[in-house]
Amino acid sequence: MSNVSIRDLRNHGGEVVDRAARGELITITRSGRAVAELRALAKPPLPAASLLHRWQALPAMEPVALRRDVDRLLDAGL
Repeated sequence: MSNVSIRDLRNHGGEVVDRAARGELITITRSGRAVAELRALAKPPLPAASLLHRWQALPAMEPVALRRDVDRLLDAGL
């Protein structure tokens, strides 16, 4: 989290908004006192049709092969 004065926000607004859009939480200050927060909006959820399309495009999973791979990678004593 970082502080940005109202003057800096006015002079470098685009840069400050870009930082917030990348996920940085920015506190806006006036005379050294926090007065507001600037943060990115949550991304809208994907429509069901898009999720179904992605799901259908996934490769088929073979449970026996998956278990064999997991057993090979992990210690059986866990």
